Amino acid sequence: MPKVNLRKTNRERRKLRVKKKVFGTASKPRLSVFRSNNYCYGQLIDDSQGKTLLGVSLKEVQDVHKTGTKSEAAHKLGKLLAEKAVGKKIKSVVFDRNGYKYHGRIKQVAEGAREGGLTL
Repeated sequence: MPKVNLRKTNRERRKLRVKKKVFGTASKPRLSVFRSNNYCYGQLIDDSQGKTLLGVSLKEVQDVHKTGTKSEAAHKLGKLLAEKAVGKKIKSVVFDRNGYKYHGRIKQVAEGAREGGLTL
């Protein structure tokens, strides 16, 4: 089996293991983070209804993404997500790292969300 496929299945396993314990409600939605090579995305999801309440991507933070590092842009993404969430009267969320390790861009999104006013 090629190494890339094995890596993907390992992340999928970690993702399912985390998702068993993490559940978002309307009052405390799940903050799910996805990262690709170029961009990073964050969503607030209400699992009880199966709806996405809010979604933000690095494409909305182009100024930082084009000039700074990806980690700086991810931090800004977390702040932007938190500002929009506070605007919708959401103060607390459950963090879903989506099978990724908690470092780098994933950690920066979480720290940016905390700075923006969310409780993780």
